[in-house]
Parts: sequence; structure tokens; C-alpha cells
Amino acid sequence: MDEMALRVWNEIEPHITELGCELIEVLLGRSGRRCVLRIFVDKPGGVTVDDCAAVSQVLSPVLDATDLFSASYVLEVSSPGFDRPLRRPKDFERFVGQLVRVKSVAPVQGVRNFRGELKSYRDGWIVLDCDGSEYEIHLENIERANLVR
Repeated sequence: MDEMALRVWNEIEPHITELGCELIEVLLGRSGRRCVLRIFVDKPGGVTVDDCAAVSQVLSPVLDATDLFSASYVLEVSSPGFDRPLRRPKDFERFVGQLVRVKSVAPVQGVRNFRGELKSYRDGWIVLDCDGSEYEIHLENIERANLVR
């Protein structure tokens, strides 16, 4: 995560938590000439359109009051969708037994792209079962990880 996304994350996470949601991802990008801030939230049972609207309503004045953005921006709040990203240890702990897609920074046993069952998470290491072959990957070696549904 880049420095700006991390600053946004730290600023907004407490507000999202107060609404009973969990911050999943912060993405900064562009749509034409406009800056777009995409926030992905989740909660047990899933996120509704009303939840996204409530988060947006709370975050807009919070973000406007900070010095994080020097120009105008568009705020988009949504659910993480079917391919929910996995980033933190608690994400990997929560989704043990699920089908995941993982891309590593450095190859593990000659492989960088994995698709298989998340067998376990422990002490910063995940174990994947990909068609009967097991791979152990440290979180620091994960470029991207997502659920596959």
C-alpha cells in the first residue's frame, strides 16, 4: 500500500469501525482528470447499498476536513465483491478453508501465481493446497491475495 493510501486508511478506519463495518481496501486512482478514492468495506452478513451510503456520508466531511487531498476527488464506497482482497493476518485466519488466488512477489518452488485452498495461517505464513501440492508463503512475499467465489 502506498503512503497516501495508508494515510487515508489511518484517518478513516475508526469512523468505519464505529458504523459496524470493516475497512477492507483503500485505492487511489484516476478517472480521466479526476482523482478517485475507492473505499471497500465489509461486515458480517454483507454490505448493503444503505451501508455504503452511510459510510460515504460519514467519510465525506472527515476527508474534506483533512489536508490529504490538494484537489477535488470523487469518493466511491462499495463492498469488496466476490473476489474480496485478503491483506491482514486476520483476513487469512478468517478465510481458512476457502478457495483463494495468490500472487507472490518472489517465486515459491518456482511458482508465483497460485489458486487453491487456504489450508492454514500461522505466525505470518499461509499454507495453500493447489491440486494436491502444498505451498508455504510468508505474508511479506504476497503481492496480492483474493477470495475466489
